[in-house]
Formats: sequence, C-alpha cells, structure tokens
Amino acid sequence: MSTEDENDSIFKALSHRARRHILDLLKDEPRTTGMLCDLLPELDRCTVMQHLKVLEDAGLIVVERRGRERWNHLDALPIHALHERWIGPYATYAAAMLSKLKRQVETPA
Repeated sequence: MSTEDENDSIFKALSHRARRHILDLLKDEPRTTGMLCDLLPELDRCTVMQHLKVLEDAGLIVVERRGRERWNHLDALPIHALHERWIGPYATYAAAMLSKLKRQVETPA
C-alpha cells in the first residue's frame, strides 16, 4: 500500500466521531472489546467491532488476543506521521505569519 493510500485510510478512520472516541478511550490504556462496548452504550457490539476493524485496517490500533479476549492497543505512530507531514509545517507557517503581523502592528509608522 502506498503512503498516500495509508494516509487516506487514516483520514477515513479519523473522520467518524465514534472512532475518534474509541481512540480517546484507548489513549490511557489498552481495553478489551467488551470494555469498549460498556463505555459506548449508544453503540451495539457489532457496530463497535466494525469501527475497530476500520481502526485496525488503518494501523491506528493493534489487536492482541488473549484467550477469548481481544485487547485493543492504540498505535499513535500513524497519527504522529500525519502530524509531521501536515500539521507541523502548517502550524510553523501560521506562527511565522502571526509573528510577522505582530511585528508590523507594533512597529511605529
């Protein structure tokens, strides 16, 4: 899979509110699918499993099977890679522009 295809799958995975919420729940600690279902009472188990599959396919979670349990771990590296490519450079540019504007406003005419 190309880098662009990987980025597309990550953006697709992050585009749904429920999947972002699942990632937030996994930020502090790994959780079983059952734990996630308990924390997401508005979603049925099948829907949670579908969202987990999208996150796994995008590389945002790693699944570890322990007996009958499925432990879901956050993998933040793909998000970090997106930050490095997209957010960091744009934030640097925006900060430079704001700094330039500040200097222009504060410089006496």
